[in-house]
Amino acid sequence: MKYRLVFTASFTRRACKYARKHPELLDQYEKALRLLELDPFHPSLRLHKLKGALGELHSVSINLAYRITIEFLIDRDAILLVNIGSHDEVY
Repeated sequence: MKYRLVFTASFTRRACKYARKHPELLDQYEKALRLLELDPFHPSLRLHKLKGALGELHSVSINLAYRITIEFLIDRDAILLVNIGSHDEVY
């Protein structure tokens, strides 16, 4: 099953800022998005549900330091991209 990635305006702004700040990580970011679209449960993404105030969201890893927070819209086979950044920035 292929999921549809939904890029909100706020995520797109954050992703552009992330890309300018970390151009060396663009390949890893693009790989994470491709995997997320094909199989969000792929082990290298380290998908996990968040807790507390972010309990409605999940997180996937770009690498050990950077994450993308997402919201699954399973009924529509869509993944809403919410935030991108370091562990401390997105949590």
